[in-house]
Amino acid sequence: MQVHQILREKLVPGVATIPPETSVADAAAELSARRIGSLVVSGSGERVEGIVSERDIVRELGRRGPKCLKDPVAAIMTRRIQFCALEDSADTVLARMTEGRFRHMPVLEDGRMVAIISIGDVVKARMSELAMEKAALEGMIMGH
Repeated sequence: MQVHQILREKLVPGVATIPPETSVADAAAELSARRIGSLVVSGSGERVEGIVSERDIVRELGRRGPKCLKDPVAAIMTRRIQFCALEDSADTVLARMTEGRFRHMPVLEDGRMVAIISIGDVVKARMSELAMEKAALEGMIMGH
């Protein structure tokens, strides 16, 4: 299974972005309102400057307390971002996320961000694929 196949099944298409000057408090409110785990930090909506996640916000709250909520997300975002392509396999993406210990990866096409894929998206797709394989094998065994 490839990234483009997983994205076809995704319930919420597109990428949630925020400008780098957005406050951490506003980012937290946006994450809560959208019920998502990360936002891509981008002034243009196509070029990724970073990602701010629930983990980034909690880490800063733990370090500095509520005063960090007034800071811009650019001050706490993850800057070293790994990307994937539409043709990448689910197994490759899952391995990179697991190894890097992150849960969200922007998807690029011709150098432009076209989607974001989460570890949950990949696991859900893999589980569906395994269920279909199981059903096919059971059918073969039963002679159907």
